[in-house]
Amino acid sequence: MAKIPAGVGPKLPQIVVLFGATGDLAHKKLLPGLYHLVSLGFISKCRIIGVSLDAIDAERFRALARDAVFERQDHHPKKEGWPAFEATLDYVPIGAGAAALKEAVARAQKAFEEEAQLVNYLSVPPNAALSAIKMLNEAGLARGSRVIMEKPFGTDLESAIALNEALHKVFSEDQIFRIDHFLGKEPAQNILAFRFGNGLFEPIWNRNFIDHVQIDVPETLDIGNRIGFYEQTGAYRDMVVTHLFQILAFTAMEPPTSLAPGPISEEKNKVFRSLTPIDPAEVVRGQFIGHRKEPGADPESDTETFIALKAQIDNWRWAGVPFYLRTGKRMSEGQRIISIAFREPPKSMFPKDSGIGLQGPDHLTFDLADQSRVSLSFYGKRPGPGMRLDKQSMQFTIGETDHGGDVLEAYERLILDAMRGDHTLFCTAEGIERLWEVSQPLLESPPPVKVYAPGSWGPQSIYQLVAPHAWRLPFERAWRDPNLVGG
Repeated sequence: MAKIPAGVGPKLPQIVVLFGATGDLAHKKLLPGLYHLVSLGFISKCRIIGVSLDAIDAERFRALARDAVFERQDHHPKKEGWPAFEATLDYVPIGAGAAALKEAVARAQKAFEEEAQLVNYLSVPPNAALSAIKMLNEAGLARGSRVIMEKPFGTDLESAIALNEALHKVFSEDQIFRIDHFLGKEPAQNILAFRFGNGLFEPIWNRNFIDHVQIDVPETLDIGNRIGFYEQTGAYRDMVVTHLFQILAFTAMEPPTSLAPGPISEEKNKVFRSLTPIDPAEVVRGQFIGHRKEPGADPESDTETFIALKAQIDNWRWAGVPFYLRTGKRMSEGQRIISIAFREPPKSMFPKDSGIGLQGPDHLTFDLADQSRVSLSFYGKRPGPGMRLDKQSMQFTIGETDHGGDVLEAYERLILDAMRGDHTLFCTAEGIERLWEVSQPLLESPPPVKVYAPGSWGPQSIYQLVAPHAWRLPFERAWRDPNLVGG
């Protein structure tokens, strides 16, 4: 079990109002995550009130929560902690109205001797978020509370502005936590440590030494029961605006004056201000063969299940360095990487048959999957006579440290940060609106979708998009297993 550092947990007791409490995200991530945080001692005092459309009682909600907690096996939840956690759970159906919710919060508050912090988690679709905000306002629960918003934050610039204006009528910006679970992942935060904690890399983190950057998140999963949502959003709105652009900001930002929320948010927003509008001519939209036959899909669907694009950051550090972003469903592999390709030497003294350059440039690669790996590839001499070069690599995984077991799942980390009032890993209204602004040319004039076979790497035109470079995925070699001798 992780040791809890002083000051990591919230100071006050927490009352969590969980909208969408019987939904998929609550079942897979939020309820198990809350149980894990309580079990580890990060949250010493809490009450959880489920809210959803389902007309069930508190006992039925507790049974659903128990199933959710013990179906998840990554943290091996201990059953002895369940009775105490179960006692913290309550439930209010949406149909019972604001008065019933207010009463449930009052009951929860009576369990504590001191004033509790109210955290409202809106695990609901965008079109239901404002209804939840209205219910909280009518119940008199907005003042002093915090609200965690799930993505997407609007579907274009106009809707994002409208959503933020509606939110700001009830909550101030410092009460709002727009969640992107990618930023809650340990590997994403390790980018900041890697860049700004090492004198070896920060001096070369610019256009003079970096040739291009790839942020690549292919998925083998299909759309599943999200088909109705996905038909209205597509891969760009679902993944790029709220995930890949956020990772791009961590990769490209200037050094903040400190790791406090304000300076980090400001540096991220500077990156977004420097993004040039997305050119539809530098975008590939794809749809896997068979999508239109999926239950609930439009038989004439133009929704992209795949997107690849070139982004440009027009500032001193990154001028002329392309950032290639790719993501899609039903692809060959499930990966989450950031790959930094370094410029090749301006002149080579090695003979043509030495192998230099045959396997592309040197790369620094971050694996954003939960195992948190980093690899630096480079050319080295092959043992033996003559001068023959092979691609070598140095690799690190978080499991090699003494603290691999201390990693919190992304949603757990972000829930804990919201309880503490820490905005560092959350998105701001300004940043979201700017991202929709640079997206407008693509949204107004999207290129036609091109089909791709399930299990492939997307439409063939992605290779013209990235030329004269090559996609880093699929890897020319697999990640080494650190548990193997000599790995």
